[in-house]
Amino acid sequence: MARRKRSRGIALPWEGRGSWLRQLLAGPRWKVLLLLALAGGLTLTFWDAAEERGRIRATHAAIAEVKRAIGQFRTDMGRCPHSTVELVHPPRSRSHYLRQMPPDGWGRSLYVRCPGHDDPDEADVISAGPSGDFFIDDNLQ
Repeated sequence: MARRKRSRGIALPWEGRGSWLRQLLAGPRWKVLLLLALAGGLTLTFWDAAEERGRIRATHAAIAEVKRAIGQFRTDMGRCPHSTVELVHPPRSRSHYLRQMPPDGWGRSLYVRCPGHDDPDEADVISAGPSGDFFIDDNLQ
């Protein structure tokens, strides 16, 4: 004759089964959850890196556009622009070199120095980079 297991009394629904977290992590489910968390983390990392590359590309395009406008201004006027306002609203000219001053990839304004620090025939156009600070070494030129 088989013996019956003796019950220890009345079992309430919240007793004996454990928490929902323990049930979720029981068995092979924790491996699936770990894999999903790792995949999500990698996706976010790659997404952030792609977004950063896009911002850097946009900044290089804005710098090239401003340098082109400065070169054209220097050719037409024979001097450097006194400010970036002259590139948008040039003196004694009906043509505009820029419609508006383009921001860098982070939405901040570019620093323009004409003539350039190293080469007087060129202009320096610099973005503060991801940090937004010119004193941190992540500037883009």
